[in-house]
Amino acid sequence: MKVYTKTGDKGTTALFGGTRVPKDHIRIDSYGTVDELNSYIGLIRDQEIDAHYKTILIEIQDRLFTVGAILATPAEKEVLKNGELRLKNLGIIETDIELLENEIDKMEESLPPMTHFVLPGGHPTVSHCHIARCICRRAERLAVHLSHNEHVPEIAIKYLNRLSDYLFVLARKLSSDLKADEVKWIPRK
Repeated sequence: MKVYTKTGDKGTTALFGGTRVPKDHIRIDSYGTVDELNSYIGLIRDQEIDAHYKTILIEIQDRLFTVGAILATPAEKEVLKNGELRLKNLGIIETDIELLENEIDKMEESLPPMTHFVLPGGHPTVSHCHIARCICRRAERLAVHLSHNEHVPEIAIKYLNRLSDYLFVLARKLSSDLKADEVKWIPRK
């Protein structure tokens, strides 16, 4: 199979199920942003960080492929002609969200309580986490926007929301692990 198909040369692409839409369709923007996030998480995983974080990040990347597949499937194509679900073996489930929450709780146990806003930065790895968090928030906003007009399972949006929280806490934890400066935001008086 060739990488190039030439079917998108006129600005359209196919969703799961074959429906063709413009490449700037909100559904494409939505799952494309999830793909961007997944790539950025790969960059974080490539940093010199604890093996446990890398294991969790691989799990997250796997789940993001699932979120992307969910977002790439219009409601009318969720069920195949034979009655089976198109994404039968794929899905986000509550335990995926619980994993993120448990990881957040574990990291926060060793961190001082938040008493101020934090400026992103302090170390390149920490900065990568903050960029991924921002991309995750954009993916969440796009999924919510898509949900106003088309079916998007609530759990996919919930997963993106919790993932952005995880990435924020991971940035704080890596700041601590890497002994990076955490710069407080101080409003003007």
